[in-house]
Amino acid sequence: MADHPVEPVTNPPIRAEIAGNRIEVIESGTARLQALLELIGNAQHSFRMLMYMFNPDHVGGVVHDALLAAARRGVQVRLLIDGFGSGTPPQFFADLDQAGGEYCVFNPSYGRRYLLRNHQKLVIADDRAAIFGGANIDDTYLTDVGPKHWRDLWLYIEGPEVAMGSRYFDMIFRWSKRKKAKLRSLRRMVGEYSEWRGPLQWKFSGPLSMRNSWWRSIGRDIKRGSRLDMMFAYFAPPGAMIRRIGRIGRRGRARIITAAKSDNNATIAAARHSYSRLLRRHVQIFEYQPAKLHTKLAIIDDVVHIGSSNFDYRSFYINLEVMLRIQDAAFASAMRSFFERELEDCKWITPDLHRRRANPWRRIKWALSHFLVNILDYTVTRRLNFRAEG
Repeated sequence: MADHPVEPVTNPPIRAEIAGNRIEVIESGTARLQALLELIGNAQHSFRMLMYMFNPDHVGGVVHDALLAAARRGVQVRLLIDGFGSGTPPQFFADLDQAGGEYCVFNPSYGRRYLLRNHQKLVIADDRAAIFGGANIDDTYLTDVGPKHWRDLWLYIEGPEVAMGSRYFDMIFRWSKRKKAKLRSLRRMVGEYSEWRGPLQWKFSGPLSMRNSWWRSIGRDIKRGSRLDMMFAYFAPPGAMIRRIGRIGRRGRARIITAAKSDNNATIAAARHSYSRLLRRHVQIFEYQPAKLHTKLAIIDDVVHIGSSNFDYRSFYINLEVMLRIQDAAFASAMRSFFERELEDCKWITPDLHRRRANPWRRIKWALSHFLVNILDYTVTRRLNFRAEG
């Protein structure tokens, strides 16, 4: 199926006013880049950027120049990127340091902490406006054309809820700059900054904790829900979560969109490892066709979860992730309409189709992929020589 850049650009943006906060969903890659550059350009006092991937390609150069210009006009610029996910050499940001900005690489040491990744994407201007979601700083995430582009979402939020995101960023930045920072202290602080009350709740997860707020929150919402629509590029959840999704499939309606295209075919195989158990529980499964899928979205009754987290062990228990839980019936309805539009570009994976695919060799490959994707970083499993399947 050919790329179709027109639809994301021409659809009216989804907007809402919730608890004094203005939010807007940014579907288009081009619109994401424009919104980010405007946010940097309008910053007056401070600009914070937290990214898993910041690559030195054309888009990376444009964003770098905007950050440099902000630092030179007196804005306090702080940038934190993941040392494993980003392919950017240190000298790429040397002029940002010279202009008064601060640049830090999240790079855990060998040992138990080595598996930990900072997979968050969060930018904040002047403690008043923020953008977060799944897309990275890279040509393929901030465009709508080309065979390698990603289908993704960012969320813009302006209002009092942004202040918590700012405080969280400052905590992570300080911890990352500390030479002998303790994992135990990071785990404790991540839990302290997560919210449990109100229509908007920041949910921060990781590292190596069984009590992550997002896992617990979405698990509770799924347990109580009767309508579930999920769209996750990397889908390899624990068995307990599969059973909860299956209960909605039996008592109501559960639909899941996963990827048919990716730069990491192991993640597609890992998702297919879960299909049999879900299909037996009457869960409807679809695979997105036009582009590589990178969206992270769940709609459960009147609740929406959106942010950086995939739906797998690594995102639940290992990575640092940021999600926002939004409880608002009108916004959930609007996002469900978005989901319906995405379904038009999907292939329905019926039980019969899945049985035809699931020969013994593929089942072995799916199971192996499920194990590796949940343990190793995505940039590692991407290198596995797994061919794409139909």
